[in-house]
Amino acid sequence: MDDGPEWFAPKRYGYGTGLPITWQGWVLTLGFVAIAILLSTRLAQRPIQLAAVLVPITTVFLVVCARTTRGGWRWRWGDED
Repeated sequence: MDDGPEWFAPKRYGYGTGLPITWQGWVLTLGFVAIAILLSTRLAQRPIQLAAVLVPITTVFLVVCARTTRGGWRWRWGDED
């Protein structure tokens, strides 16, 4: 990353992000999980509405994770990187 916040550690193997490494990452992750659980319980009988709400929220969560992962998202092969 270039001078941006680093809230998540990169995965050791594969593509994407690992666990949060700052309190901001943990707040974002726990907030997303809480919202997903709340919406899932409230909209359990309405799967189309649930998907219509969860897809944009998940997209925003993943974009923030990608932009705040140390080194960005790229394929990693373990200790070679």
